[in-house]
Amino acid sequence: MKLLKDRILKDGKSFDGGILKVDSFINHQMDPILMKSIGVEFVRRFGNMPINKVITIEASGIAPAIMLGYLLELPVVFVKKAKPKTMGNMITTQVYSFTKDTTYDVCVSSDFLTPDDTVVFIDDFLANGHAAIGVKDLVDKSGAKLAGMGFIIEKSFQEGGKRLRDLNIHVESLVRIKSLGTNRIEFED
Repeated sequence: MKLLKDRILKDGKSFDGGILKVDSFINHQMDPILMKSIGVEFVRRFGNMPINKVITIEASGIAPAIMLGYLLELPVVFVKKAKPKTMGNMITTQVYSFTKDTTYDVCVSSDFLTPDDTVVFIDDFLANGHAAIGVKDLVDKSGAKLAGMGFIIEKSFQEGGKRLRDLNIHVESLVRIKSLGTNRIEFED
């Protein structure tokens, strides 16, 4: 997706250690026009699948998931990172956050993720794949079917993409980054 690559090169900030900051246009401050284009691209990649819901995890996956849900006219289910007192029929799993170096429980209500559902998971980044594997576990526990997973940015130099593809998950990444360093971003072809 050339538009996204150009924006990453223009406004993204890269650092040693594989860090890419896109907080000025994706995950802190958001460019809604770019997010609409991202949603359109996800429609192109997933719109022909027999999905009836979009699923994401709090918080940075919400915007692209909502765009896809809006364009496909499908409900969007948020996996919560904190257990609400009001949630009944809870399905839980644990997810390790590499960024925060902590393990936390995530949950979803079985009222909104059922054996009748076929879902696509949407998130901002795919790096180590822990959040995505946690969501897959929730989908499996619910009895729903996972049609695929879509990511705005995949850090292909990290293990997440390989982990998901080794599980035979259909993965679509709008851009794949081969390497990052201080002021250096190299994309996969």
